[in-house]
Amino acid sequence: MSTTGAPQRLPYSGDDEADRLVATDPNALLIGFLLDQQVTVQKAFSGPLEIRRRLGTLDPAELAAIDPERMRKAFSTPPAIHRFPAAMADRVHALASLLATEYGGDAARIWRGASVDEIKQRLARLPGIGPMKSRTILALLAKQYGVRPPGWEAVLPDFPTLADVTTADELAEYQAGKRAWKAQMRAQGLDPNKHTLPPKKGGTR
Repeated sequence: MSTTGAPQRLPYSGDDEADRLVATDPNALLIGFLLDQQVTVQKAFSGPLEIRRRLGTLDPAELAAIDPERMRKAFSTPPAIHRFPAAMADRVHALASLLATEYGGDAARIWRGASVDEIKQRLARLPGIGPMKSRTILALLAKQYGVRPPGWEAVLPDFPTLADVTTADELAEYQAGKRAWKAQMRAQGLDPNKHTLPPKKGGTR
């Protein structure tokens, strides 16, 4: 991402090669976030490396040119890349197409030199990236990549996200807290998917 102080790895998958890929390739990072739904963080962020192994590329233009059925098969081949391989293959294909046509195949152009509002609007248009993921990506860019356009502090989530994770221990702590919170929500008859995590103690950092 060519930002001073950018991490060389993000400890999300537990595999060093996969962690380095999502840290240093903006396209891989967005694919990881897209896959981060109804699977573990580790499974989601190991996905970009496995996609590259199976399809030979993460270049958006090349992925967009792949026959959708071939992509679904690559996602479905055991061990499947995702719990819902066909649906996620289609979403990755759609994301790749958008990145290729609107950003020249470079996801970093979504935030490079852009205002906070522009970044928010661009992220919101990406397949599979909803409001909560958009805020997490914005927080990650600000906290770990130094992408801090004016007003960035106002858009940071006040609840724990992957943007706060810099080590495997922090990931384990984050996941344990999220599991406990989801169990509490369900015990109260609430859908955790419709609520955010409780605010971090001491506010955002």
